[in-house]
Amino acid sequence: MAALTLPETETKIYQWPRQGEWTYEDYRRLPDDRFRYEIIGGNLYMSPAPRTKHQLTLFELAMALSNFAQKHKAGQVLIAPIDVILPDLASPVQPDILFIAKERLNIVQEQFIDGAPDLIVEVLSPRNLRHDRHTKFQLYAAAGVKEYWIADPDARAVDVYVPRGNAYVPLGHFALDGAIQSELFPELRIPVKDIFPFEI
Repeated sequence: MAALTLPETETKIYQWPRQGEWTYEDYRRLPDDRFRYEIIGGNLYMSPAPRTKHQLTLFELAMALSNFAQKHKAGQVLIAPIDVILPDLASPVQPDILFIAKERLNIVQEQFIDGAPDLIVEVLSPRNLRHDRHTKFQLYAAAGVKEYWIADPDARAVDVYVPRGNAYVPLGHFALDGAIQSELFPELRIPVKDIFPFEI
């Protein structure tokens, strides 16, 4: 994640807050550009447009999860960019993929998701490794997200984490010759080779 440099014209119009003091109202004033912005603990984070590998992985995983959710009438799968408000923690965060169970679809609002999704998937890029493996790892655990997946297109593997107490523990590391399993969806099996079909 990169430090933010705002256009000079914007700084003359609006006084941007210091780190630690950002709000959702400040976020909504940010420029509509190719960057993705998030506010976690009042701090602004910015990441550039993702690589091709990232987008291919996101697409394959989202399709697999969406097909499963539709078949089992389990709930709704959504993909970035979409704002997720985690009260007192993040306003907003933008997960790559999220799932919301059908009995909790009331948290889907017109402009954002108001509360913690049941499942979040983040796809790693070289510039967001620490953000996804540490900052968001702790954030999603604190918010009560029931399952967190980290997909690594370079390693062609997916790590699945589930909550135990106030923290996440590994459910499994699923490599190219295996299939992703889930505590949230006991019947789910996604062959890892189907998630990383590219040769880039």
